[in-house]
Amino acid sequence: MTSSEKISALRQKMHENQIDAFIVYSADPHMSEYLPEEWQERSWLSGFTGSAGFVVITANKAGLWTDGRYFVQAPKELQGSGIVLMKEGAEETPHYIDWIIAEIPQNGTVAVNALATSNSNWEMLQEKLSAKNITLKDQPLLKEIWTDRNPGAKKNPIFVHPVERAGKSVAEKLADIRQKMEGLGASVHIISSLDDVAWTLNLRGSDVQSNPVFLGYIILTKNEAKLFVDLEKLEVEARKQMDESLVKMIPYEEFFTELQNIKNETVLISPNSNQSIFEALKSDNQFIKAPVPGNLMKAVKNAAELEGFRTVMQRDGVAMVKFLYWLTHQAGKEEMTEYSIGEKLRGFRAEGKNFVGESFGSIVGYIENGAIMHYSAPKEGSKPVTNDSSILVDSGGQYLEGTTDITRTLALGAVSDEFKHNCTLALKGMIQLSMVKFPKGTRGVQLDAFARLALWNEAKDYNHGTGHGVGSFMNVHEGPQNIRKDMNFQELIPGMVLSNEPGFYWENHYGIRHENLIAVKESKTTEFGTFYEFETLTICPFDRNVIATSLLTQPEKDWLNSYHEWCRVKLENDLEGEVKEWFLEQVKPL
Repeated sequence: MTSSEKISALRQKMHENQIDAFIVYSADPHMSEYLPEEWQERSWLSGFTGSAGFVVITANKAGLWTDGRYFVQAPKELQGSGIVLMKEGAEETPHYIDWIIAEIPQNGTVAVNALATSNSNWEMLQEKLSAKNITLKDQPLLKEIWTDRNPGAKKNPIFVHPVERAGKSVAEKLADIRQKMEGLGASVHIISSLDDVAWTLNLRGSDVQSNPVFLGYIILTKNEAKLFVDLEKLEVEARKQMDESLVKMIPYEEFFTELQNIKNETVLISPNSNQSIFEALKSDNQFIKAPVPGNLMKAVKNAAELEGFRTVMQRDGVAMVKFLYWLTHQAGKEEMTEYSIGEKLRGFRAEGKNFVGESFGSIVGYIENGAIMHYSAPKEGSKPVTNDSSILVDSGGQYLEGTTDITRTLALGAVSDEFKHNCTLALKGMIQLSMVKFPKGTRGVQLDAFARLALWNEAKDYNHGTGHGVGSFMNVHEGPQNIRKDMNFQELIPGMVLSNEPGFYWENHYGIRHENLIAVKESKTTEFGTFYEFETLTICPFDRNVIATSLLTQPEKDWLNSYHEWCRVKLENDLEGEVKEWFLEQVKPL
């Protein structure tokens, strides 16, 4: 079925059930960003494949709300669906609940799938809709339309993430979480987010593409820990680790039955957990709605995890240099497409020790496709690439010791002075953020302007965040920290790892982005307080052919020369032949 046909079928079900509006969030029961295939409901219905966004369907209208990363991509993928793009953050875009209220009759009914709707979204909907006498109900209509989703068909193994790499044992992590529970007055704690489940139990899996996680829930009390999971997926060593850590293993499908047995307890649970959990827990329980304590613990990397990042960055840097040499020397000589380039890069990474897979689908945008921020080149019909103009390559790897995420913008042929100018403005921003020192207590929002200032001075900007948290052999997008314009009250703490990725995008012309990973570390303490700085983790040179050196200040030039010298020291002994000769030219002082 086409998207238009799927929407027609949904509208028929809505009519049969007297539903005036149906919301399809981009979510699974664990509120994941990247979804197992059987939970990609929004993508299945609309054709829009971005990682963020949701669709609202009424009897005669349909809208997709998504953020600035997808303003170029979404219209292309929505063609023919009848769904209108609603640009989140734009002044003319109404809040989706206000839009629903304006579009449906008084005393109407709105439905969602509560399993794929967070409690925070449910409560916001209920509050605003009830004020207009509109009913909100849980009715997963797509189950009746998408009949071939085949949930649970694969049995991906769940394996141990050893304490040597995790830095803390399962018992230590459970003790730390229980201490936070006690401090909050909670007797029961529900953990439903997949990365928090995997981190807490030092386990990894592959139920979600590119993210080493598995489907599971944890119920934690003062004396018990229960993991709800497909028991057939657990490897022998994983079972042994759970037994030794006193974690009881229970079939995944028994989770909601177990919730109904929890009565008269004080339950610590994230408001980002799915609404069905709250419905199952209703009888006589008190809720403490707060972030999962392990979420912040996970974000602050310990010494073993940071050393893992440093280890894989060197390995990943070697793969990237080999790839960059191949791409810049073979473009125009052999046939290649955006898709095949991504596959070639994966191959270079796969040569490295302990490579597990990509940390996300590579973004390879040639010329105008570089302006599509989260572009995904199709396997069939991907754009051919030659030795002309520019290309943006954003990619990353999952290794047993850590996770990488890097973007480089390259000239494959002649690029304009204007392109070099804008490329250098974005690079200046990346360098300025790399060099900044800031006092303890600083939030990411307070540093975001350092990365944008060179662009802002010319009335230019980019429509995405500057930095996201990164997991340790875990999800490439991780909270609670970030660096972006939006307010986030989470302080930056030593041990946190983030991306540093300013960009510039000119629709239908080209895209530019530079990205390294950085870690927060202590700088010094003075009479004015404790100050932090960033340690750059990524090891890979920037393309000299896209830099207008005259635009760099002396401190910026010094930083870049120092960075390239560091790259030389770290990588040259692992390179050889023509690749090494080329690399040594790339890292010479500007």
